[in-house]
Amino acid sequence: MDIKIAPLALAEKLTMTGLEVKSTQQRAGDFIFEAEVTSNRPDWLSIAGIAREVAAATGAKLKEIPGNSGLRPALKKCAFKLSVENARDCPCYSLKIIRGVRVAASPPWLRLKLEDLGCRSVNNIVDITNYILFKYGQPLHAFDLDKLRGETITVRRARKGESLITIEGEAKDLTPDTLVIADASRPVAVAGVMGGKDSEVNDDTRNILLEAAVFDPVLVRCGKRLLGIASESAYRFERGVDRNNLEKASLEAAELILSLAGGSYQAERIVGARKIPDRKISLNPAEVARVLGVRIPATKIKKILSGLRFKISSGQRGCFTVKVPSCRGDLNSEIDLIEEVARIFGYDRIPSSIPSIFSSVTHDNTMDLISFIKNILTGLGLNEVFTYSLIDKKSLQDSQVAAPAAIGVCNPLSREQEILRPTLTPGLIKCVSYNLNQKQASVSIFEIARVFSLSGSGVPLENLTLGVALSGERIELLGEGQLKDRFGMLHLKGVVEVLFQRLGIRSFQFFPRGSSAADVIYGGKKIGAFLNIKKSILESFDIKNRQVVVAELSLDEVLKQVNLGKKFVPLPLYPGISRDISLILKHDVSAADLLALIRDEAGSLLGEARISDYYHGQQIPGGSKGITVSCFYRSGERTLTEEEINPLHKRVCRALEEKLEARFR
Repeated sequence: MDIKIAPLALAEKLTMTGLEVKSTQQRAGDFIFEAEVTSNRPDWLSIAGIAREVAAATGAKLKEIPGNSGLRPALKKCAFKLSVENARDCPCYSLKIIRGVRVAASPPWLRLKLEDLGCRSVNNIVDITNYILFKYGQPLHAFDLDKLRGETITVRRARKGESLITIEGEAKDLTPDTLVIADASRPVAVAGVMGGKDSEVNDDTRNILLEAAVFDPVLVRCGKRLLGIASESAYRFERGVDRNNLEKASLEAAELILSLAGGSYQAERIVGARKIPDRKISLNPAEVARVLGVRIPATKIKKILSGLRFKISSGQRGCFTVKVPSCRGDLNSEIDLIEEVARIFGYDRIPSSIPSIFSSVTHDNTMDLISFIKNILTGLGLNEVFTYSLIDKKSLQDSQVAAPAAIGVCNPLSREQEILRPTLTPGLIKCVSYNLNQKQASVSIFEIARVFSLSGSGVPLENLTLGVALSGERIELLGEGQLKDRFGMLHLKGVVEVLFQRLGIRSFQFFPRGSSAADVIYGGKKIGAFLNIKKSILESFDIKNRQVVVAELSLDEVLKQVNLGKKFVPLPLYPGISRDISLILKHDVSAADLLALIRDEAGSLLGEARISDYYHGQQIPGGSKGITVSCFYRSGERTLTEEEINPLHKRVCRALEEKLEARFR
């Protein structure tokens, strides 16, 4: 092609299309580009592929590479046989036999071309195969025909105990994960990676077998890694080669061999299809504009894709039908074509814009909400666990959890799989026991899973449940040392409160059942429970001298109440006034009732009321507790005065004294 753009400008243009030119070097009047090729673009691993990219980037017309001159073998009598054991391992294998060649040094033009590409010259035969590799991206290999045994070539997996001495002189043990090229008695090459020493072309070679093939990229990569061998061929095969180039590359190599080394082209064999059809992808110009945020005329889109050697035809409803050539195995869908349009059009020509910001976060389904809940719990320092759905009856009995009737398994594989779990608690306690026995100082875990039960009519039920278990001590590092905080029921309460707050669930309550259990209530209905597991129960699970607290919540009920709507509230403009109330209350008065009464009496000027201190000791009468409540008053319209707050605060204190029989300290 005629390139009218300066070399450095071309390097910049190629880099902007995704083919990064890392450096340029001038040599003998030519510019040599060193390019960084991404793993998804094997078509760039050839001069022909780079030429297609240059033509598309510059708008220059690509000159077609001349094909072979109609070269065909003399088809003399040839008993050579070719077989491929598995077509998936090798979709296509071609061999050509050329006799009477003269192996010698390559002509200067060929040596210089290879040197510019960073490849050393070996001899005319090997240099021709390397030259074609760099030109088309199609690896070739030449065998010394007279060193092959049995006039047969088989593409197969290596057999146990086989080995190969590579061209580099290293002995390599082969495995069945390695694909090899074998003659009648032994492997002579690792397919797509490297040939063997025993069949290499040297100065004494007179007859050659020229190989061109397509191998499974995964097998080539496995062979390369297992043997610790790297080669230009393997680098291309493991990324995928263009099968439609195979015959053109092979015939051109044969022409060059006859031209530079003499001989006669006598026979060819091929197994598998030489060509594969181009893929068809539909492209809507309107979708290009939607994705890129810039309107590109349909004529421009067509010109860009045509410049990339794609064939364009009109489809239905204004869409294009794009035929993608076989060399572009990375393109499979419309979005891939849009990316091609974007990079050739120019990313720098696509305007920048701020993405739309929605005022609320929405979750479309249960799986999204479960993922959100998991993120909240892990953010609180809990670790997710997965326990078995099938448990044994003894574990359920030992846990002493009030659970619905369990569903038994008719033919359990073991005693540990007798029933479907009706509760998560036994599995969580087992998990805590395991971790404590592994010398873990503390355990904080959760599980979201289904539990199983029978309805009153005997119908099996599945219920989505959240289980949380805590044990041990939480250690916090302070400036003067460590603070150890032993996990208990209040920590479980805190976890659930934070979870409900993040989910937008309000008006829930906790009702204690003695000192070791509590129920979680919403809308007058029990949706969960806390348990402080008894010492005798823990000992049956091999947990000694530890406290374990467990919570279970019905996620089926919780998810019904989720409200993730958010409302923006501006920062306050006016200062507030803080007042503390220190009082003594009867022990059976709940903190929730105390705070609710304060909010009702204080009205709209109360911004926040929270318990800031709790005391239970010698200075507090029996059956009572000491509590300090911090009240913060604020107005969104003005600065409050002492004259406004003092009567209001006195009214709150009077209500506490009259309705809750509070005494002030």
